[in-house]
Amino acid sequence: MSTEPDGGIQLEYGVDDKPPLPKSILLGLQHVAVMIVPATAVAYVVANGVGVEADAAYLVQMVLLFSGLATMVQAYTVGPVGARLPIVMGSSFTFVGATIDIGASFGLAAVFGAILVTGFVVEGLIGWQFKRIKPFFPPLVTGLVVVIIGLYLVPVAMDYAAGGVGAPDFGALHHIGLAALVLAIAVGLNMFTRGVTRLLSVLFAIAVGYATAIALTFATGLELVDFSPVGSAAWVSLPSPTRFGFEFEPIAIATFAVLFLVSSMETVGDMSGVTAAEGRNPTNEEFRGGLFNDGLLSSIGAVFSAFPITSFSQNVGIVNFTGVMSRHVVGIGGVFLAVLGLSPKVGAAVTTIPSAVFGGAVLLMAGMVAASGFRLIVTHVDLDRRNTVVVAVSLGLGLGVATTPEALAGLPSGAELFFGQSVIMTALSALVLNTFVPGEQSPLFDARVPETDADADPAAAGPTDD
Repeated sequence: MSTEPDGGIQLEYGVDDKPPLPKSILLGLQHVAVMIVPATAVAYVVANGVGVEADAAYLVQMVLLFSGLATMVQAYTVGPVGARLPIVMGSSFTFVGATIDIGASFGLAAVFGAILVTGFVVEGLIGWQFKRIKPFFPPLVTGLVVVIIGLYLVPVAMDYAAGGVGAPDFGALHHIGLAALVLAIAVGLNMFTRGVTRLLSVLFAIAVGYATAIALTFATGLELVDFSPVGSAAWVSLPSPTRFGFEFEPIAIATFAVLFLVSSMETVGDMSGVTAAEGRNPTNEEFRGGLFNDGLLSSIGAVFSAFPITSFSQNVGIVNFTGVMSRHVVGIGGVFLAVLGLSPKVGAAVTTIPSAVFGGAVLLMAGMVAASGFRLIVTHVDLDRRNTVVVAVSLGLGLGVATTPEALAGLPSGAELFFGQSVIMTALSALVLNTFVPGEQSPLFDARVPETDADADPAAAGPTDD
């Protein structure tokens, strides 16, 4: 079913369309392939940072399991929970810095205690009252959040493309070559082919990149693919509740409360990025259900030692890149993620794919996320002087702290951590400026305040050079 809504893109499948099952399975696998490395990387990074490397495999397993469950709920809903939109869920890097700091200081029990308390309380409250606070999140604000999420992912993608941070051969030609191969194939298939090859362009590109990496491993001796984790992993492993216990530290709870507020803005931005493909903003019900899903599944996941679950921006890029908006495709992807979470051996096999291969795909998706945010702004926002200033300041601050984090070194450590997040800086500056500067997008003013007396009364402007 091909549609081209006003302000949207040409869709191969709409939100409620069901592609043929074989195609749906491959499209679902494509979503999994793009997000599995960054999602599981959260668990590895935290495990190493906190000093619980022995539990890394279990933490990865829980990330995959609850990413899958939350994705299925998002696609199909359970009561008021879920948005019935093609939103893939996973663990976000938004929480990594604070998780490591709190985990190192108080232990993972304090981390999971804080997630348990703040997950549904913060995002559930925002979702419950979203109709009232929705005026504070117009397309100008949500579009900027989408843009900065995409731009923030670009250096992450480049790190993957170069072999992954900490790789002894970081930036080596074989890593850059693999990433470039994946990027070229994905773009080429999407732009110059039709049918299934275009829809599955990212999956095909990753498959070719993986096969090439295996061939290089055997032909040159480069350790690009290591199958040893597959042999040592168990076939099935069930989750164990309260593995690390719970502690309720006020500092940890306050920190995660703020981070869940930011996470809710990311989710609002991602949902707006998805529905921008249809040339619209999400409805109040979609926003409420999506935020309920974020908070509730994060709190439940904390019982089983899963890190906070939120929407995944890379997969918003896939929806816009392929034109496949079917929530049923994403639901199938959620099933695969949940199965991977119950089978460490299968998950280990997937994680043998080199970082550089995923780097080429994530780089493309990051650019598509940013592009969808720009489209949301351009389609729904009049870029007059006032709104242009909001865009300039918000993106300037967000990119500023991302590229030069040492500029905040003089702040207290907590403030440095908080304001050093590019998403936080862009989101808060856009929210504050848009709220208090008079204009059509402001929730506090009904109409734009004229910039000059001539704007208020065109007749007073007198003759012009035109």
